Formats: sequence, C-alpha cells, structure tokens
Amino acid sequence: MGRMLVRAESDRTCRVRMFPERKHSNLLDMVHGAVTLALIDIALFAAMRTLLNGNAGGSVTLELSSQFIGAGALSKPLDAVVEVMRETKRLVFMRGTVVQGEGDEHLVASFSGIVRKPSAK
Repeated sequence: MGRMLVRAESDRTCRVRMFPERKHSNLLDMVHGAVTLALIDIALFAAMRTLLNGNAGGSVTLELSSQFIGAGALSKPLDAVVEVMRETKRLVFMRGTVVQGEGDEHLVASFSGIVRKPSAK
C-alpha cells in the first residue's frame, strides 16, 4: 500500500491517508477497487488502535460492506474517514467514507464494518 498517515480527527473519528501510485491503478488509470477495499480494511484497524487506545493485533474483520460511488484518481491522496459507532466487550462497529480532494469534495466509497476484538488469554 505504500506510505500511509493516520490521525485522530475527534474522539470518535480517524482519518487514514494513502498516496496512490501507478501500481495501485486499474486498466482505466484510476485507483483499483481492491486497493480501495484494502484501505478500508486497514483503516478499521487503524481507527481501533488510534481511537480506542487498544492493540488491534489479533482482531479480525467480521463484516465489511462497501459501496463504490466514484473513481479514485491516482494524482491525489485517498483518505478513509472512519467513525467508531459503538464498542462492546467483543465488537467494534464502524462506518465511514473514502474521499479525495480539498474538503473531501469527491466521494469514492462508503462503508461499514464490524471488527471482533481478540480473545483474552
């Protein structure tokens, strides 16, 4: 995936940025859908680690639902903005968007996901 940046935007929202390169492209010279899905999955775990002060190691994605809305350009950073909706003892429920451009003007995808925390040992 290359270089990525992670930052908390609030106590419930996290932004994960990747910098698309040629290797991330599809035949139309846009960001490949599989790369967008990988960014989303990585962002779920980055949000857990950043916002919930926990180690996401050992956690697993139980469910990931995504909707592709627009194409991602290779020329701009691609951001996954994740919101933690609810945390229980075993699960974390999240949702978010993948956006590009100043002010997040271009919507690439939306998503929701459920991550199961690791079992206590």
